[in-house]
Amino acid sequence: MRAACVIGWPIKHSRSPLIHGHWIKQHRLDAAYRGEEVKPEAFADFIARLADRGYVGANITLPHKEAALELSEPDDRARAIGAANTLWLDGGHLHSTNTDVEGFTANLDASVPGWDSRPDEAVVLGAGGSARAVVYGLIERGFGRVHVVNRSLDRAEALRQRFGAAVQPARWTAVPHLLERTALLVNTTSLGMAGQPPLRIDLGPLQQDTVVADLVYVPLQTPLLTAARTRGLRTADGLGMLLHQAVRGFLLWFGVRPEVTPQLRALVEADLQT
Repeated sequence: MRAACVIGWPIKHSRSPLIHGHWIKQHRLDAAYRGEEVKPEAFADFIARLADRGYVGANITLPHKEAALELSEPDDRARAIGAANTLWLDGGHLHSTNTDVEGFTANLDASVPGWDSRPDEAVVLGAGGSARAVVYGLIERGFGRVHVVNRSLDRAEALRQRFGAAVQPARWTAVPHLLERTALLVNTTSLGMAGQPPLRIDLGPLQQDTVVADLVYVPLQTPLLTAARTRGLRTADGLGMLLHQAVRGFLLWFGVRPEVTPQLRALVEADLQT
C-alpha cells in the first residue's frame, strides 16, 4: 500500500484527506492518505523519516511551507515562489514543488474559460505566500503588468524584486484607479474569511469583462464574489483552487491523474457547511 499525508500545525481543518480519500476510492487504489499534526520544532525530523513512516510523499500546509523548501530538492517553481506545498520521494531523494500556481490557473481555466485572453493588467490584493503563487502564475500566462496591492508597500516591493518588472507595487489608495483598466482582480488576503474583517472594496470601476477571483473558501460565497456576481461579472472561488492544486500531488504519489468533478466539489462543499 502506498501512503501520503498532509502535514500542518494544526491540521484538523484540512480538507485534503477528504479530497484524496475520494480519489483513492474512485480509482480503487491500495493507498491511504492521512493528516499529520506536526509541531514546527518536530517538522525536520518528521520529514527526514518520511519513508520510515511509510509515506511516499506529502502535502505541506501552514506553517511548514518554507521549511519544506529548505529540507528538500525544490523545482524551479517552488524555488521561485519560496515555498513548497508538495513533496515526493524518488530514488531516495526528497523532491518538492508548489502546486498552488497550477491550482490557481487551472481553476480559472475551468471556471472562466478565456480569462487570460486579455493579459494586459491584473490586480492582486495581498503580498503573502498565496500572492507569490498567484503572481508567478499570472506572469507565466503572459500578463504584462501585475499590480500588487498591500498595506505594507515593502512586502509588495519584495515581490517585484522576486519576479521582476512585471510586478507593480501599489497602495490601497490606488485601487479605484487600478480597477478601471484591469482584466483580473484577485483577493489573496484573509479579508472576507469567516472570523476576519470584511474586504471593503467598490467594484464600480471594473469593466464588464473583468474577472474576479477570491482565494477564500470559508465562506464559499464571499462578499467580494457576491458583489461581483451582482454586477454580472465572471468569478472563480477559492474552493476550485483547493481542488485543482491537489491533482499533481496525487499523480506523483499514486501514478493516476485524478479529475476535479462536480461530485468531488459537492462532497467538499457539504463538508464545509458542517
